[in-house]
Amino acid sequence: MTAAITPKAGVIGGRNAREARGTRGNGPSATSDFATHRREIGTFVVTIPFFAYTACFLLAPTVIVIVGAFQNVDGGFTLNNFSKLFEANTIAAFATSILVSVISALIGAVVGAVASYALVIGGKPNGLLRRMVSAISSVLAQFGGVMLAFAFIATIGINGVGTMLIRQLTGLTVNPNWLSSLPGLITVYCYFQIPLMIIIFLPAVDSIRPQWREACESLGGNTFQYWTRVAGPILVPRFLSALLLLFASAFSAYATAAALFSQRSILVPLMIQGAMRNEMDPNQQGFAQVLAFAMIIVVALVMMLSHAVEKKAGQWQ
Repeated sequence: MTAAITPKAGVIGGRNAREARGTRGNGPSATSDFATHRREIGTFVVTIPFFAYTACFLLAPTVIVIVGAFQNVDGGFTLNNFSKLFEANTIAAFATSILVSVISALIGAVVGAVASYALVIGGKPNGLLRRMVSAISSVLAQFGGVMLAFAFIATIGINGVGTMLIRQLTGLTVNPNWLSSLPGLITVYCYFQIPLMIIIFLPAVDSIRPQWREACESLGGNTFQYWTRVAGPILVPRFLSALLLLFASAFSAYATAAALFSQRSILVPLMIQGAMRNEMDPNQQGFAQVLAFAMIIVVALVMMLSHAVEKKAGQWQ
């Protein structure tokens, strides 16, 4: 009798032991899953203010502009707001905005790239010059709008300090309308485009390792081959991405141009301002939203192109 019962007891005991081991094995896994879910919930809660800010100040205005572009004064659907989009003055405003944005972006990108390369080659990573240039660029990249326009007017305006000093020292008179011209506007835009390029492009230049050039030279390569086959494929996509970002920054700038061109709507943002302030024609409100909608499309295309370039550059990381 005892011998017959013993195997069953052994089976039951082994099964209980396995169940106990399984229970103990599932304990840490359940705890880990709970900790993971808690971190995910915490991450979601932390990002709620960001998504709320984006929804209120980016998505909602975009939706309002897009919907308003297809509405008439009474709120009904219409396409008449797009009738003025292909007029000569509207096309000229878009052409001028694109021209100013392209030229200022090219100048800012080239000068900023050269300055970034000079900082990396000629200065220490934690040196005083590097820290000073980075700090100054961070400040100047955000220095725009009416304050920037006033600074240039007070310096090289009609009665600016620099204008009076040049007149006293050389007898030359600066053109009083220079700041209110396209070359003057491009110069003012470059004031914040160059520092912005330094901030964006400096980490890309930092990613170039000196050992890569040494390896290229040890394999018989020259300087041209190093820049075309090693450093170039890494820096060119980042340069193009930064160039597109500078274009979008200049294309959407408003306050600086509004302070310098108070009576002329030569740029799209200034034309939007004029349409919004027009109290004689109520249809101008819809035209202003059409212009804003067109600007959104242009900036969206630029950002998509920038994302494609960044994706191309990602294969080198």
